[in-house]
Amino acid sequence: MTTFVLVSGGYTGGWIWREVADHLRAAGHRARPVTLTGMGDRRHLSGPGTDLNTHIEDVAQVLDHEGAGEPHEAGETVLVAHCYGSYPVMAAADRDPDRIARLVFVDAGLPRDGRAVLDALPDPAVRERLRRRAQEHGDGWRLPPPAFEETDIWGSLDGISKDGLDRLARLAAPQPLATLTQPVRLTGATAGLPATGILCTRNVTSTAAVRALVASGDPAVAGLADPQIGFFDLDTGHWPMLSCPGELTDLLLRAAADEGERLGAPA
Repeated sequence: MTTFVLVSGGYTGGWIWREVADHLRAAGHRARPVTLTGMGDRRHLSGPGTDLNTHIEDVAQVLDHEGAGEPHEAGETVLVAHCYGSYPVMAAADRDPDRIARLVFVDAGLPRDGRAVLDALPDPAVRERLRRRAQEHGDGWRLPPPAFEETDIWGSLDGISKDGLDRLARLAAPQPLATLTQPVRLTGATAGLPATGILCTRNVTSTAAVRALVASGDPAVAGLADPQIGFFDLDTGHWPMLSCPGELTDLLLRAAADEGERLGAPA
């Protein structure tokens, strides 16, 4: 039996994993959706001091209280991150990588030591817009959920049903700004962990695009050719837990079984 710890992206909470968690449990596994402080049904706990370290501690505490910090057989705990969730997930795993069997990144970029989430946004106009929004509409410390038209924030919404969009609009919570501006600190302790990337091809990238980037010789992505790292493509937008939860569940199970395309192998 595998435990899947599921960490959501920005503006959302553990609720977004509901269907995926149901599928995982039906397949005989444990599923633990995580709601970070200030998000989802914990939005009332948010404050000016809620920062990235708060969310890192949230993930670390879930791992501890799920028993993931105890001696266990390899393959028992898979830590899954969507989008923004990759930052608290990587930092929590960095503290004690031995408790994690595999990291899975669902349409998520890889954090780099010393960089904040906003630093990773390529367009400075978007960064400035978010900071201004927090000042004008969030008391200087929180970001109200953007309109769905702001796809540079939400990513592609392709494949989500009207009911799913209604749920996303109703349950989206303001994001504490300091979770996006505080740099993440990583020691590189997770470098030896098996990992999987699930890339949503209607959003930004694909396995073929990442393979081409690695082949270009960019040293920042050379590590993605490590044979311990596998990739899957998923033909949907940025929110597969809403648009195709069954297909996403299948890929999570395949990732846990160490399947996935390797970039070091011929295409």
